[in-house]
Amino acid sequence: MLAGPCAIEGEDMALRIAEKIVTITDKLAIPYIFKGSFKKANRSRLDSFTGIGDEKALKILAKVGKEFDIPTITDIHKETDATMAAQYVDLLQIPAFLARQTDLLVAAAKTGKTISIKKGQFMSPSAMKYAVDKVVQSGNTQVFITERGTMYGYQDMLVDFRGIPEMQGYAPTVLDITHSLQQPNQSSGVTGGKPELIETIARAGIAVGVDGIFLETHYDPSIAKSDGANMLKLDYLEALLNNLVQIRSTINQIDAR
Repeated sequence: MLAGPCAIEGEDMALRIAEKIVTITDKLAIPYIFKGSFKKANRSRLDSFTGIGDEKALKILAKVGKEFDIPTITDIHKETDATMAAQYVDLLQIPAFLARQTDLLVAAAKTGKTISIKKGQFMSPSAMKYAVDKVVQSGNTQVFITERGTMYGYQDMLVDFRGIPEMQGYAPTVLDITHSLQQPNQSSGVTGGKPELIETIARAGIAVGVDGIFLETHYDPSIAKSDGANMLKLDYLEALLNNLVQIRSTINQIDAR
């Protein structure tokens, strides 16, 4: 499972969220990777929050990883970000809008870190084969795909679960639950969302056999500086994960017959 605040807002918040999630995932025996963006480069409005400073945020990610002995992951947006971020985190993520950027994928691959490629909202599942190939052919086989929904009209997203097994033929595939519930391009310039459907999408993903889940969580999504409209309130995380563990256990029993 990959989870955390969308963006690194500060050290105290990151550590508090990580501590809470580690307590839950240890209890449920779920492997956990802490996710936080050191910089939010893709914002609708110029005055939207983008970060607290690159190096400052990356150092917080490194501290989270060391303090709780967990792997960490962050997004990169340009080739120079790859070598910089690789000094602080264990995995690198390619944002969905940049999934076709060859130079970025190659730069990420050459760090030797595990790479998550988010499927572009505009891309078919079959197109992700070539994004994966760019990493593998650059000498790095540690790569997985993250499904995050497909644009449906101008202001909505849909998850086509038929694409999960197809993409698993190219690389392990994780389902980004909360980004799949975004409602982008709002007239306010602030992305909306449907967090009430988090459990619905999560259950469906586990049922079709995703290799992991990704979600954004916060103690108080209403004050989150990025993507609060589609986040899961942290108080609800344990109940959701407990539910998903039971579903996965049932699926495994059926598959074993």
